Amino acid sequence: MRAAVMGSPIAHSLSPFLHRAAYREMGLAGWSYEAFECDEARLPELLGELTPVRGQGRADEGAWAGLSLTMPLKRAVLPLLDTVSELAVEVGGANTVVFRDGHRHGDNTDVYGIVRALAEAGVHTPRSAVVLGGGATAASTLAALRDLGLHAATLLVREPARAAGTAEVAERLGMALAVETLDKLDVFTGADLVVSTLPGGAADAFADRLARVPALFDVVYSPWPTRAAAAVAAAGGTVVGGFAMLLHQAVRQVELMTGRADVPVEAMRTAGEAEIRRRAATAPA
Repeated sequence: MRAAVMGSPIAHSLSPFLHRAAYREMGLAGWSYEAFECDEARLPELLGELTPVRGQGRADEGAWAGLSLTMPLKRAVLPLLDTVSELAVEVGGANTVVFRDGHRHGDNTDVYGIVRALAEAGVHTPRSAVVLGGGATAASTLAALRDLGLHAATLLVREPARAAGTAEVAERLGMALAVETLDKLDVFTGADLVVSTLPGGAADAFADRLARVPALFDVVYSPWPTRAAAAVAAAGGTVVGGFAMLLHQAVRQVELMTGRADVPVEAMRTAGEAEIRRRAATAPA
């Protein structure tokens, strides 16, 4: 069976290391996992080239089992699928495609990854939350917060007009969403949890303010820790990094693609952390 991760850029993806580690530990000797550079324009063509898929024809040997999708494909893939999970519809994006009975089924494991990452760190029932950024990860974060029992959140973005899609997600989730600009840092005061979905260290500008929050989830995983994460940790707060989310969403993907529940979380964690360390050691000074 074959699987792959698609997106653009894709060279930095840790998914191959996580999925291949799972296959090795599970004894899936005939499974492979690749990485394809693919943007929105090429997605329909590339999906069409993935044949045969599981459930199509008499034998599944060499067939495609599923795909992991990263940016910018999570929303673009939806109209290309035969079926889509309710959760993927709610958040407006699928990061997982499972080939089943010759059909393409879309799902979202990012929400699961966020919930599990927070749970690992002991964050189970925050009373209030602030989310930085308004993209696809922010949308999944809102769904995760709903699953943790929250019915309202605050979203901080550079341009509120560009958060319209995320506001629509909140409405579908039945959550009240207050949208403010990133300069309204006073909303950090009293928040149990701040989730930064901003790219590479962008939340570091707010490190001094963030240090006061009880818990910070920064979706960045390299370089780690970010200045914001270090500030929260130094002040005694709980810090969750992006690798934990990436790990657990991949665990759920392996479950969906293989149909097995015995996914080796720790073997995947070890493989991912080893690759992060290798990259850090070989990065230009």
